[in-house]
Amino acid sequence: MSKILVVGAGGVGSVTVRKAAQFPEIFSEIWLASRTKSRCDAIAADLAAEGKTIQTAELDADDVGATVRLLEKVRPKVLLNLALPYQDLTLMDACLEAGVHYIDTANYEPRDVAKFEYKWQWAYRDRFEKAGLTAVLGCGFDPGVTNAFCAHAAKHWFDTIRHVDILDANAGDHGRPFATNFNPEINIREITQRGRFWEKGEWRETDPLSLHLAHEFPDAQVGTREIYLLFHEELESLALNLPGLERIRFWMTFSQNYLTHLRVLQNVGMTSIEPVMYQGNPVIPIEFLKALLPDPASLGPDTKGMTCIGCLITGSKNGRESTRFIFNVCDHEACYRELKSQAISYTAGVPPVVGAKQVLSGAWQVPGVWNIEELDPDPFLSDLGAFGLPWEERDAVPLEV
Repeated sequence: MSKILVVGAGGVGSVTVRKAAQFPEIFSEIWLASRTKSRCDAIAADLAAEGKTIQTAELDADDVGATVRLLEKVRPKVLLNLALPYQDLTLMDACLEAGVHYIDTANYEPRDVAKFEYKWQWAYRDRFEKAGLTAVLGCGFDPGVTNAFCAHAAKHWFDTIRHVDILDANAGDHGRPFATNFNPEINIREITQRGRFWEKGEWRETDPLSLHLAHEFPDAQVGTREIYLLFHEELESLALNLPGLERIRFWMTFSQNYLTHLRVLQNVGMTSIEPVMYQGNPVIPIEFLKALLPDPASLGPDTKGMTCIGCLITGSKNGRESTRFIFNVCDHEACYRELKSQAISYTAGVPPVVGAKQVLSGAWQVPGVWNIEELDPDPFLSDLGAFGLPWEERDAVPLEV
């Protein structure tokens, strides 16, 4: 029985808190903090109607001192960071000062540069180790569960992994002309970057969304979808931590409608992070666009269809090469019935709860800063299904590209 503090009350944070509240024998007290306390209070009111209690607080996660004061008041064992990636470092600083374990779902990204990478957080390794504290990075689904899938394959399937293709398909429909399934600012910054993948010891680049192909997913309701190569953060750590790896790539599905809207927004400058002057005031176009687009947390009631996220892995065991696919399929409507969320937020918000259990139980309580594939995948994946994300594995064929 342990106390946790969740920072961030968006779609993912809401899922994390609602899921944790289902396991009072693990999480004896749950606090939810956000800059906008009214969002926390609305979630608390929903849970209160179900007979569940959480505590709420107002917090500016950019303010280390304010975060330390809240941590000292609440005294949680673990802080779960579901805020913006810009705030990872300030929250890690606060955890070090207050003596609290740390978990997040997305790596640090400077607010003024659309470039995410782990180097800033890896630099905290010695400090967390000396403090006797654990920091688990990227504990969502991708990154997170996908990293655990790779670690599972390395531990149980293969002596050497040669190729990994991470596939993320959303076959859902929310009925809106254009909307993003998680924070619009972060989502659009991510997919408008140049594509990158790791092959034969070096990073290779492509124009944004220029490399794509049709792929048939194992779930019939997902079916055949066009997948597009882009850079995703777990590639950086997996390329480093999987010995013998020759290539790793990440693919995501997009509809033509989505891509058309995105191209128009890019062409008129609405995806830019550079401020422009409007009536004497600086305005950052992508932040203004975020204010216009639907809140991802509002999409749940209307979203129908399935998601499928997994790892297509080729490797060898005792000299014999094979390919396996390990994956989860999630139903948008089932997710909403359970936690008032579409499946994108559900798949991102449940894994940090499972990760928190591993830290609290001691399975992952190892001082230092760790990516998921550096930790034992077995207890995490064993719990994942019981927490709402069942997974399966089967023989497969590699991507022909």
